[in-house]
Amino acid sequence: MTRTSRERRLAGAAAAKGGRGFRIRIIQFIKSAAFNTGEATAAQRLNIEWHKSGDGFTWLTRDTKETTALACHGWQLAQEKISVGAYDLVVLDEFTYPLRSGWLSNTEVVDWPSANKPEPPHLIITGRYAPEELIDYADLVTEMRLIQHPY
Repeated sequence: MTRTSRERRLAGAAAAKGGRGFRIRIIQFIKSAAFNTGEATAAQRLNIEWHKSGDGFTWLTRDTKETTALACHGWQLAQEKISVGAYDLVVLDEFTYPLRSGWLSNTEVVDWPSANKPEPPHLIITGRYAPEELIDYADLVTEMRLIQHPY
């Protein structure tokens, strides 16, 4: 699932309010803490909490057990952040890749928010190849078509 214009507006509004009480948490599931990105730097400047829970690009992983453990840790962190209701918006960035790779259970991920997610937060999940269970659960799904990409 990818971000829609509504989600971009929500995230933009959240970014604008980052230092003024709008509580945002982003958990990125692919890039490692060692991989410095402009988006993480910008989020920090806007007082948006950012956590990386990955070891790099999934298709380049050399240690599947470690990669799986990092994905599980990120999902546990997401569950904690979502369930306490302390955030207005939680973004699980590139979260569909651990699902596609089988590192997390599609059923568990789809069933958990139904039973545990308070209102707020809004929950945004990004990434390609979203499983059908997630698509069926979501309120809003957007599919973007790749035309050109530098990688």
